Amino acid sequence: MIFDVPFSGHGNVRSLHRTTLEVTAEERLTVRGDCIVGVGATCGCAGLPERLKGRLRDPGARVRLTVSAGGISHSITGRGHPGLELTHPTDIVARRSSFASPRTVAVECDGAAGSLPRRLVGMLRDPARAGLLRIEA
Repeated sequence: MIFDVPFSGHGNVRSLHRTTLEVTAEERLTVRGDCIVGVGATCGCAGLPERLKGRLRDPGARVRLTVSAGGISHSITGRGHPGLELTHPTDIVARRSSFASPRTVAVECDGAAGSLPRRLVGMLRDPARAGLLRIEA
């Protein structure tokens, strides 16, 4: 299953975090949020389709998350987890660890915000730039 979450860029996107990658429906972003790659997302985990949530909770599921903006894309791959609550109203977080919280959409990912190509990060710093998080499970 594939589900797209549109979001916007923000001037404070730094994309430096080594263990998580996040997209949020919140509009504000401080430089301390160095895992956040986009704001103004159309949904958080709670807004994902129930069918997708079921797939994400399968420990055998392979999950691919692709961040795109300005014609540049980058994907990371992780796993599903039976402990995923997928109930957070604003945040979608991919993690390198196996930690599951209401914001977590995938665990044991092979990348994080710091893995994004710097050219893509530059695009994501533009508040007028539309971005997209594609979730495939």
